[in-house]
Amino acid sequence: MSIFSLFGGKAKKPSYPQDKIATRDGGEVTLTFFSHASLAIEVDDRHIYIDPVDSFADYAHLPKADVVVVTHSHYDHLDRTAIDKITTRQSAIVCDKTSAEAFDFDCFTMTPGSTAEPIEGVHIEAVAAYNTSEGHLDFHPKAREDCGYIITIGGTRFYIAGDTENNEDVKSVKDIDIAFLPVNQPYTMTVDQAVDAVKAIRPAIFYPYHYGQVEEKTDIERLAHELEGVAEVRVRPME
Repeated sequence: MSIFSLFGGKAKKPSYPQDKIATRDGGEVTLTFFSHASLAIEVDDRHIYIDPVDSFADYAHLPKADVVVVTHSHYDHLDRTAIDKITTRQSAIVCDKTSAEAFDFDCFTMTPGSTAEPIEGVHIEAVAAYNTSEGHLDFHPKAREDCGYIITIGGTRFYIAGDTENNEDVKSVKDIDIAFLPVNQPYTMTVDQAVDAVKAIRPAIFYPYHYGQVEEKTDIERLAHELEGVAEVRVRPME
């Protein structure tokens, strides 16, 4: 059924900032930036949504998901309302075990080190995501086994780190083309920790994300300056 506006015309599909990324096999993916940790990857008219949250995007009017990826069960990453709006019976859900248990998803349940191929041509590896700083350990404890993910499409490796600090599991990630790392206090990385992580990972492109919605403002300008010559830093509206 068509959607019509009050004036009788067809409603416009919501639009959000996007980047086009060439993949290693000569293809192309489109990254769509919603807010905070919510983004999407489109390849060959297939749609992968990362940590969809209903208040960050008009999911009911976006293309349905082929894959939904959930890093962990905090409210700003896992939102059943958004997932219900964006999925069909054919959609695959990839999530950490705590999210799977909380909402009884029929999903690919991931723990650090596990892998999945929810649809053909999309390979996903889970990476441990946790805090290490004194006083911050309860935010994202290692024992809970929250996940970041390396998503490989067309030979290009996208690392979406989830909520984590610059622990050794994060810094051991290799051969990353595009990295999304969280930079907000007190829950994830400081600017210095993010710089340290990017210098260890060495992605071609680094997107700071999850860098807002807290009282302490992240110094994104300093972050970009510190990483000159290390990676291309692309700042998008991912507060």
